[in-house]
Amino acid sequence: MFEGQVDSLKRLNILYDEVEQNYHAIAKLTGAMAQKYVCKGCSKACKRDVAHVCDQTGSDCMVSPPCAFAEVRIPCEDCHRLFRNAACFAKQKLRTSNRKSVCERKRCCETCGWPVTREKHECYKRFCETCNENKEIGHLCYMRPLKDALPPAGDKVL
Repeated sequence: MFEGQVDSLKRLNILYDEVEQNYHAIAKLTGAMAQKYVCKGCSKACKRDVAHVCDQTGSDCMVSPPCAFAEVRIPCEDCHRLFRNAACFAKQKLRTSNRKSVCERKRCCETCGWPVTREKHECYKRFCETCNENKEIGHLCYMRPLKDALPPAGDKVL
């Protein structure tokens, strides 16, 4: 992606068509990249904004550019996470017009302190995307397990 050096809050995303040698304006960047989230800091796409980590966006309040560190980190009693300063703490509590606040979307377990990404959290276990289950740390799987169920037309299977 081309990043112009302009000091403006407004952003214009364009796509160059080499066949027609023409530029097209992109109305929705998430639609053009076929993802639910596109980071404003690094312009990378991913499925969920709370899972995205980059140098241009703060991991605490998810704002670009990241907040500066203070001497003492501020704890939040709702999401059980620590924040860089008072402004960072206030930004994570803000709700956008159509979305929940960062505090409501991104939280840590009160018992083990690990990030909770799913409703079925088990302490000291991570969620495996391949198995769709919580597994111990160090779990290695490369393929989805086979199911013991026959296809719908079970009598026609060789």
